[in-house]
Amino acid sequence: MSGPSPSTDRLYNNADSFAQVFDEAWQAHSRRLPRHGLSCDDKIALILASLAEHPFVLAQPDLARQVAAFRVRLLGLEP
Repeated sequence: MSGPSPSTDRLYNNADSFAQVFDEAWQAHSRRLPRHGLSCDDKIALILASLAEHPFVLAQPDLARQVAAFRVRLLGLEP
């Protein structure tokens, strides 16, 4: 899986920037591999690994994981 491909060239060290990129990466993965068979936690880990260079993930990896889990619950995303 390739790194983030945000709709903008700017990545910021904040939860909003991370959430936007996370949502895009989650949806892109779902389009590419709709029957991937991953659990929600495994897919979050996979997406976080693909976004490892995002400034927010680098600065606050634990909080990034919490934001990712919150986004999944908030948006009702399917693994």
